[in-house]
Amino acid sequence: MEKCWSLVVVLTFMMLLAMADAGPNARQCKKERSLVLNACKSVMYGRLPSSYCCQRIRVTHTKCICPIMTPKVVALVNVNRFTKLVEGCGRRIPRHFKCGSLRIP
Repeated sequence: MEKCWSLVVVLTFMMLLAMADAGPNARQCKKERSLVLNACKSVMYGRLPSSYCCQRIRVTHTKCICPIMTPKVVALVNVNRFTKLVEGCGRRIPRHFKCGSLRIP
């Protein structure tokens, strides 16, 4: 009987690890996008990002942002400014990173 409980505990632990690694679901992504857009609105008007904006940039999953990077959105983005903004907030961008239709050289 003790082996059975040990197996249950191990399987439960493995399921929890798998769920934690799965990343955000659609509802969580929508919330993350909303938070980062509201935190960084001033950046759209040419201002520097606030500390809260930078914090949101660092913690927001790319998995949530990249799907909305359509060609129309990318046409509005200055890639060099975007890269400097993100890296200035402490988030590293890999070389040749592709996020939706956005390509970072």
